[in-house]
Amino acid sequence: MEGAPVVVQPPGLDGGRRVTIRGEFVGTAHHLLDVVEFLRRSGLPESNTTVDDPDLIEWRGGGPQAWTAGE
Repeated sequence: MEGAPVVVQPPGLDGGRRVTIRGEFVGTAHHLLDVVEFLRRSGLPESNTTVDDPDLIEWRGGGPQAWTAGE
């Protein structure tokens, strides 16, 4: 079984979280809407219910509500 296609790294000091989709860096998210936009651009589902789907997104260093380093 492969991991989730989307990986969101822990928040940096500026609160930005690096996002990769299928192993490719797509940008730095500064809030949840950025992640949703990256999903939209890549053709993946973007509804609010999918951000909690571990088969779609692996949240490292905090879930979708963590946008400050150390949360």
